[in-house]
Amino acid sequence: MALKTILTAPDPRLKKKSKPVASVDAEVRQLMDDMLETMYAAPGIGLAAPQVGELKRVIVLDIDREDVKTGPLFMANPEVIEASDEDATYEEGCLSLPEHYSDVVRPAKVTVRYLDRDGKKQEMACEGLLSTCVQHEIDHLDGILFVDHISALKRNMILRKLLKARKEKERDEAEGKEPSAKKDKDKDKDKDKDKETAPAL
Repeated sequence: MALKTILTAPDPRLKKKSKPVASVDAEVRQLMDDMLETMYAAPGIGLAAPQVGELKRVIVLDIDREDVKTGPLFMANPEVIEASDEDATYEEGCLSLPEHYSDVVRPAKVTVRYLDRDGKKQEMACEGLLSTCVQHEIDHLDGILFVDHISALKRNMILRKLLKARKEKERDEAEGKEPSAKKDKDKDKDKDKDKETAPAL
């Protein structure tokens, strides 16, 4: 297994649509394993292949909370085949939009069909955090970020901040300095340690 670099918005590759995999072969299984290791290291609870620069319809998830414990889930070509009329609102974060969170409304329950790590067709009924996470990751496969579900004003504000952070990081690296974003993050650690935030998907 190997750690992969997670792309951050506004990287244009995150807005591209991914292609289905023909089968779950050794190459796809290796990608799944690398993605899971990368997700754990981030840390996050879900990761889609385009977030690591691979335009393939592959996602991995692992929710380990008091109320939900899924264990590692590997999904190739996932698709929602049924969604509830009832909606649920959840504060979402994303490994490709670090340090940013917003409430997103999605169907409360979905049924997803996919190929597992062994290439077998599966169907899974999802609700609660798992439903939110699956829908969030499938969105990535279609070039959709969670900020696309919120107001344009808030979305543009988040993207501007991320663009500014990227430019500062590039400038600091060119000058051989410690990245400003890292210094700010270290400074805020103590201030935010008691504040619970949503897991990054």
